[in-house]
Amino acid sequence: MIRLDSIAKQHGRQILFADASFAIFKGEKAGLVGPNGAGKSTIFRMIVREEEPDAGQVAIERGTTVGYFSQDVGEMSGNSVVEATLAGAGQVSEVGHRLHELEHALGDPDVDDYDKVLEEFGEVQARFEELGGYALESKAREILAGLGFGQDVMDGDVGNLSGGWKMRVALARILLMRPDALLLDEPTNHLDLESILWLEQFLKGYEGALIMTSHDREFMNRIVSRIVEIDAGELTVYSGNYDFYLKERAIREANAASEFDRQQSMLAKEEAFIARFKARASHAAQVQSRVKKLEKIERVEPPKTRKQLHFDFQQGPRSGEDVAKLDGVFKGYGEKIIYEDFSLLVRRRERMCVMGVNGAGKSTLLKLIAGVTTPDKGKVTVGGSVKMAYFAQHAMELLKPTNSVWDEIVAMFPRASVGSLRTLAGVFGFSGDDIEKPCRILSGGEKARLVLATMLYDPPNFLVLDEPTNHLDLGTKEMLVEALSGFEGTMLFVSHDRHFLRALSNRVLELTPQGPHLYGGGYGEYVAESGHEAPGMRT
Repeated sequence: MIRLDSIAKQHGRQILFADASFAIFKGEKAGLVGPNGAGKSTIFRMIVREEEPDAGQVAIERGTTVGYFSQDVGEMSGNSVVEATLAGAGQVSEVGHRLHELEHALGDPDVDDYDKVLEEFGEVQARFEELGGYALESKAREILAGLGFGQDVMDGDVGNLSGGWKMRVALARILLMRPDALLLDEPTNHLDLESILWLEQFLKGYEGALIMTSHDREFMNRIVSRIVEIDAGELTVYSGNYDFYLKERAIREANAASEFDRQQSMLAKEEAFIARFKARASHAAQVQSRVKKLEKIERVEPPKTRKQLHFDFQQGPRSGEDVAKLDGVFKGYGEKIIYEDFSLLVRRRERMCVMGVNGAGKSTLLKLIAGVTTPDKGKVTVGGSVKMAYFAQHAMELLKPTNSVWDEIVAMFPRASVGSLRTLAGVFGFSGDDIEKPCRILSGGEKARLVLATMLYDPPNFLVLDEPTNHLDLGTKEMLVEALSGFEGTMLFVSHDRHFLRALSNRVLELTPQGPHLYGGGYGEYVAESGHEAPGMRT
């Protein structure tokens, strides 16, 4: 359905692609992987003609409809959430919008010429039904519900939503289109676990072609059957999911390294023979033969060295056995009660992940323990010798916009050696000129990496983490999982990343309308015991 033939593309001095090709066929689901800045989004933009290749061509089968979801959702306001979702459906959207206007007019006792409005309402309603509008609106509401919207929010002004919820509307619009080919650039950003699981099922049932990027390893594993890797301007296709790709890539790289080493050994022997006997007339023929042989040999390229992030977690001081405690806590916001007589004890070396639907109180629990908010009744105490580090999304907003990455790191640790701080910056992906970037231009992922770097350098013994992997790429996530696996302190965290949850949790707290439920094992045991992967999705 979509074919890239010998694509070349350059941004400034950076060569993204050089003679790169791949094709996607109907029904195939492919994951696009590569480091940040490799050109994943550029491929999407070339497919939808927002950019053109410098050489080569992008071919799309005639009549193929393409839906593209990107992180740039544009302006949304003036319509309801449902209307904004239907906006991608063409004429039916305009007719539906007029129908809703007439419905409101008919409910207005002061409306002018009621009979005329009623007549137009009948005509517009008939046209809406003829276009399949009612079935489409029902489908739109189903998709929005799957992405976490309540019915009341669906009928509210889309302009009142936060940026993250507007992203969900943009995603719903693309899914409602059901195009022949879907291009999804990080579709799980801003989604909670329940919505990710719903989207997973939706995409499994989608019959068109799919190309997607995702920093969610498990999401990628469950959906794609091909991986297209962008590496140094080349596109390499692997038949399998993301885990298969990692194993196969490691095998290919090991084989390439062995082949390079064998050739280097052979070349060294031949060159040593030539150097030893080139001055002897008796060996002239042999020397000449070997020189010609070396000239004809196609040299194997040296193996590529991959930059792998690795952070050695220094251990913090030992805390007491009781790390954090809630006694009879009541907490509410307005009329909404979050906790009622809630008690909890977090013990040393527990790694407790907190599960629950939107609004269950996951982030509120972390804020209470971190001291960011206080209970309406009851008591929250943190144990003796506890050295806490709290990561939340708002921490990224506290970075001083005019400060560079280096300024922020040095301000946090003015007495640390320059060498150790440069190592810290490099481990978290800030090397070379990146260290001089002002915070105002950092991406969400870069801000998260910077906050995590400053938080983990001076080691705590109690980590309170609210969605620490949001915006992080797969490489940084792996580094963080590896680092935290060796952490000997206590963890309390919220995450929608199932790989992160499985790898690090040894206890699960599920917040439900019936009250909190504690599970003795980690996330994997929780799924096996409860029979569901997210609260509210019981089988």
